[in-house]
Amino acid sequence: QVQLVESGGGLVQPGGPLRLSCAASEFTFSDYAMSWYRQAPGKERELVAQISSSGLNINYADSVKGRFIISRNNVKNTVHLQMNSLKPEDTAVYYCNAGWARATMSWGQGTQVTVSS
Repeated sequence: QVQLVESGGGLVQPGGPLRLSCAASEFTFSDYAMSWYRQAPGKERELVAQISSSGLNINYADSVKGRFIISRNNVKNTVHLQMNSLKPEDTAVYYCNAGWARATMSWGQGTQVTVSS
């Protein structure tokens, strides 16, 4: 059964950094683009960042461009999201999923990121 396990969330002050990780299993990780999404309370889930299967193509939402960095390790089957200069509006549950145009796997439990002083 496909598993996507997100970790690394927490409480951070505005302007601080946080690094999220996603461990994937039970599918051929290196064949898939990977994406990070987030869902804030009362809002729809939105795409944050994407990375192609090879890692050569990367895309960011305008709201995080210049602050977040997505990366992947096709040996360890992990994808990471380095988040810098965090803002209160970044507060959300963050999820990873496989696919570029759309999410193709079942959602994991996500990891909560709270940006607050």
